[in-house]
This record gives sequence, C-alpha cells and structure tokens, in this order.
Amino acid sequence: MTAGASDGEQRPHPVGVDFGGSGIKAALVDPDAGAFVGERHRIETPVPATPERVASVVRDLLDRLEEDSHAPVGVTVPAVVKNGIVGSAANIDRGWIGVDANTLFSEALDRPVVVTNDADAAGFAEVRFGAAAGQSGLVIVATLGTGIGTALVYDGVLVPNAELGHLEIDGHEAESRAANSVREREGLSFGEWGERLTRYFGELERLFSPDLFVIGGGVSKHASQFLHLIEVETPLEPATLLNRAGIVGAALLAC
Repeated sequence: MTAGASDGEQRPHPVGVDFGGSGIKAALVDPDAGAFVGERHRIETPVPATPERVASVVRDLLDRLEEDSHAPVGVTVPAVVKNGIVGSAANIDRGWIGVDANTLFSEALDRPVVVTNDADAAGFAEVRFGAAAGQSGLVIVATLGTGIGTALVYDGVLVPNAELGHLEIDGHEAESRAANSVREREGLSFGEWGERLTRYFGELERLFSPDLFVIGGGVSKHASQFLHLIEVETPLEPATLLNRAGIVGAALLAC
C-alpha cells in the first residue's frame, strides 16, 4: 500500500523501472520514504535493445513483482524524452528516436506509464530523498559514468532534459573529456581527472550559479578521493541513493 490516501483506502505502491545499458531493473517503491518495498528485480538488457524488446523485458519484470495491476508505473530511458516522445539515442539503439515511449509501455503493460529521462529521474530522487533533500534553490545533479547525465531541480521542481554533458567546452563535448569512462580509458589519476572536472563544473557554475552540485554514478562511492579536487565555489555532495535513484525517481514521477 501507499500512505496518504485521504479516504482511508490503500493505494498501490508505484513501480519504478530503470532501463540501463547492461540491465533493466524494477521495484515497488514507497513514495513517502523513497525506499523499495520488497526486492528489486533485474533482467539483462537485450541486444539489440530495440523498443519492442525492452518493452517485453519490462512486462516480464512486472510479472515478477507482487504489484497491483492498477499501480502507476514510471520507466526511465537514457535519452531525451519530451511529452513521452524519445528524441535522442546517444547511448541506446537508434530505433528509439521518435518513438512514443509512453504509448509503447502503456500498451505493453495495459495501463498508463510515465517515461522520463534516466538522469532526470535519478536527480529528482536525490533532491527528494538523497543528498539534496531539503535544499532550496537550484540543484544540479551530475552522474559521472559512461557519459555525464545531468538533472536540474529548482525548489523541488524538475527542469527536464538538461543534457549538460553535451556542452562544448574548450572545443570538446564535455563528457568526452570528463566522464568516468574517460578517466578509466585514459588511465587518469584522480588528480588529473579533478582538473578536468574543475573545468567542467566551473563552466556549469558560471552558466547557472547553482546552490548545490550532487555527484552521482558508481564512482561517487570514491568521492573522498576526488571531490575535494574539484575547485569550485558551489558546495558539492556525493549522491546517496546510488543505484536506487533511477527506480525511486521513476516511481515518484509516475505518481
């Protein structure tokens, strides 16, 4: 159930689904606590990850959950999503471009589905229940992974599709110089990477004057080794929800 029904009735817990490059994960979420209800389930992402194959995996995942057939469902997609339409395919099958993902998943699951950008979902969750909980003003959540995903949240309101990893800085796409995958591929020390991150976050600071940066991605587990090397005036905090953020955010945005 979900707390908060004014008439005393129990509402079903929303479902969050996080579509990633290696796996598609799903869980029931308590939207009042930002926590999973029961186990998280995972199925490997199909290759190729065409819209129809991904929708089939999501349907299989929901069959594994003890969820109400009327529960709201939120799904993340690693792409720009505008009014449910996928508008980019930097890290997914190009067959997604132009797909009405809301309709695709709604038909596959036989209920309304809300589809959102994966970084937006994770960022929204961090602001509601994670490192930026209670923070007013502008929060920029940046996920440092294969690329750089970003989310802008102002006074708790999500500004969608802020693809700031694709900013051009010094003649290069930002994520081609500062993503964690680049650090690993080029064998950069944390000190060398810190210089690139300083250039990147310094530019975001100049453009947006945020009140807080939240740094996510798997590498955020090692925040103590590099966060202090990013020389900007804006406070920086490591993400706390980690790999739960996408599922939690998707479920929250579907409510």
